[in-house]
Amino acid sequence: MERGDNVETTMLEERIQAAYDFIRTKTNAKPTVGIVLGSGLGNFCDNLMCTATISFAEIPRFPVATVKGHVGKFIFANFNGIEIVALQGRLHYYEGYTQQEVTMPMRIMQLLGVKTVILTNAAGGINISFSPGDIMQIVDHINFSGSNPLIGKNLERFGPRFPDMGDVYTKTLREELKLRAEAAGIPLKEGVYAMYSGPSFETPAEIRFFRSMGADAVGMSTVPEAIVAHHGGLNVIGLSCIANMAAGILDQKLSHEDVIRTANQVRDKLAKVLSLAIEVANNKS
Repeated sequence: MERGDNVETTMLEERIQAAYDFIRTKTNAKPTVGIVLGSGLGNFCDNLMCTATISFAEIPRFPVATVKGHVGKFIFANFNGIEIVALQGRLHYYEGYTQQEVTMPMRIMQLLGVKTVILTNAAGGINISFSPGDIMQIVDHINFSGSNPLIGKNLERFGPRFPDMGDVYTKTLREELKLRAEAAGIPLKEGVYAMYSGPSFETPAEIRFFRSMGADAVGMSTVPEAIVAHHGGLNVIGLSCIANMAAGILDQKLSHEDVIRTANQVRDKLAKVLSLAIEVANNKS
């Protein structure tokens, strides 16, 4: 008789394989770069040559996105001769899914042959030298979500039981992207991203705590995806749009609408950095 966690792991693997098999009935694309389009970047693929679009809702036994602004699609496209697969919208832990479910797209990207993933998000600034509209390259993260996507029986076909986490956000890629962005006139901030489960925004006391731990920005996504991508041997680039200053730093209330508004205001700058990141990722691949 299998233990419960083994049964759940087997079911997860079956769901990942079923989703991959379904996607393969729709496209034979061989992307080397994967992208998660966070808040404010949902329309990045609109001007690309798309070869296939697959809604999460079409895929058997696959979670669906429920958050406003996150459409929930796999988009296969060609970017300046580079084959990419992008998630137009992502899944979040606070939607009620497990972190194993939230990261299913990372597992599928690995099966598709992706070598580097670019994870984008909108975040709250903790570092007081940041301003709304800044773009921060993630150099490291703090997982304060209360869970980990690798809990349970290890998926041996994807990666090791105890992955080293010393270079999750690939240093060589960070350095190259920083140089390219500066050459294009877009200075990038660098910092540590802390993940909080959400969906409530953090309290001022929690933000003071995060600052004491060395966090520069905070959000409700990205970390589980980065852990699973790294577990699978993928290179990772992380980009945070500082959409607002976190709770208690400014005397104002926080809202999701304000986050979206700021992300939209810097959409062109963020899209330019993302374009440079794709080129950097392709060179590594």
